[in-house]
Amino acid sequence: MQIGAHVRDEDPLPAARERDAAVVQFFLSDPQGWKAPKRHPSADEIAASEVEVFIHSPYLINVASLNNRIRIPSRKGVLQHANGSAEVGAKGLIVHGGHVRKGEDPREGLVNWRKLFERQAADGGFAVPILIENTAGGDGAMTKDLDMIARLWEQVGEFGAGFCFDTCHAFAAGWDLETAVDKVKAITGRIDLVHLNNSRDEFGSTRDRHASVVGGEGTIDPEVLVGVAGSAGAPVVVETPADGQAADIAYLREHLGA
Repeated sequence: MQIGAHVRDEDPLPAARERDAAVVQFFLSDPQGWKAPKRHPSADEIAASEVEVFIHSPYLINVASLNNRIRIPSRKGVLQHANGSAEVGAKGLIVHGGHVRKGEDPREGLVNWRKLFERQAADGGFAVPILIENTAGGDGAMTKDLDMIARLWEQVGEFGAGFCFDTCHAFAAGWDLETAVDKVKAITGRIDLVHLNNSRDEFGSTRDRHASVVGGEGTIDPEVLVGVAGSAGAPVVVETPADGQAADIAYLREHLGA
């Protein structure tokens, strides 16, 4: 099992060595902006390394949106970041499920996801797998609830969409973490990456505030998180405070025998 962390964008390989991480995740551009990613200055070195790489798309991307000013640049952004991900040898691009606004029909958001895959399939597909991530809150969210994820997969599953399972988001959304992995796999057929994060807030809070896996601040039992990682059977990335990531990785390796 590959275990690692979300690290600083500019020098992911030194950050991986500092944490003894076998896998890293990072951004290719400002996570709060729309600018297209530039080629990473260490792209060739990263691609040639033994460290497994995943790229996270900017948070502004919302493929489901019914607002043209958001949906159109979101589609463009997914394509741009997928191409940039391929340049660094990434195994996948993580994209949040997105949402529609209050009063809008979620079915239209689901169809917008399908259109993204349909249009790119006509051009040969994406340069790397697109891994859709579950989110913590929002009534119009595409990936907060398992039943909505099932509806989404009816639209995108045939195109090979992948899934990124975030434990903090799931806990905040009210999922039972001891059964959630099996339920997700029954819907998607796969889990490609686990964001193994503890939560600073209580179960069902719908708040997305990560805490270290171990260290006492989280509200999720670390043993439950170990169970998720073990049953998911996918690479694990901790998106936890940087000063505790090495300890989180060491704890998971010890308890997973990885």
